[in-house]
Amino acid sequence: MIEKTEGNAALHKRKLIDKFLIKLTKEEPQMYYATTSEIARSLYSMLKEHTNRLTIEEQALIRHMTMEEIQGLLGFHPK
Repeated sequence: MIEKTEGNAALHKRKLIDKFLIKLTKEEPQMYYATTSEIARSLYSMLKEHTNRLTIEEQALIRHMTMEEIQGLLGFHPK
């Protein structure tokens, strides 16, 4: 049961990252050509900036998220 919950959390984090990635590329189209680490840095800043606009559950998911974790999620492709 715990593994399923952790998997759901990872999937939900990925969905949040995707949501903010869409917002980021709309606001800054040149980010399309940026490196994964640059995108992760920008997303990290955005998440910190917009945390208070997220649900309590979403806030809990991203509260301790690092730039490295974001970078890993950007490279993760669910099947």
